[in-house]
This record gives sequence, structure tokens and C-alpha cells, in this order.
Amino acid sequence: MAWRAVHRFARISPRKVGLMVNLIRGDDVQEALNVLKFMPQRAAVLVSQVLTSAVANANEAEANVDELFVETAKVDEGPTMKRFRPKDRGRAHPIMKRTSHITIVVEER
Repeated sequence: MAWRAVHRFARISPRKVGLMVNLIRGDDVQEALNVLKFMPQRAAVLVSQVLTSAVANANEAEANVDELFVETAKVDEGPTMKRFRPKDRGRAHPIMKRTSHITIVVEER
């Protein structure tokens, strides 16, 4: 049995979140939470929250939380908010504010 949690439209670039997700893929849940806890990146907090939610979903279904591991962890690109910054001589440069969909699936060993 597998349990999942999703954070949609997270206001952070998928490239930044992908670095954190690659660290925990396949690890035990407790080990993954410890790794994320000591990472200085802002993305680690978001991934940690999603992982904690997936564990809570498994706990609701009365799974053995000590046996859980991260089966799937992925980041998809969400919609991009397009903004413009005024530049010299009346020009405008685009700013892409990217969003992410973070999905984590945990399963019992």
C-alpha cells in the first residue's frame, strides 16, 4: 500500500526543489527527514512538509510508520507567472516567476 502527498503551486523553481527531492528518493522516512532538517536551502522545508504530510496520511490508514520509505519523489513544473521589469530607454525585460508541484509517495517495506 502506498500513501502520497502533493504540494501544488509551490512558489519556488522546480530546479531548486529537484535538488532536495533527489537527496531523499529511496531513503527511509526518518533518515530523509533528518537529511532535510539540516539542509540550508528553502526548498528543504517545503519537501519536509510534504513528506511529513505523506507520513501522516499513512498513519491515518494505520500503517507501520517505522517501516515507511520514500518510494517516489518528483517535482513537476507548475504554471509560470510572467512579470516585467522596466529597463533603460523604455525597454522591459521579462521575469519568470516559476512554480512547482511537489509529489511524494511513501510505502511500507
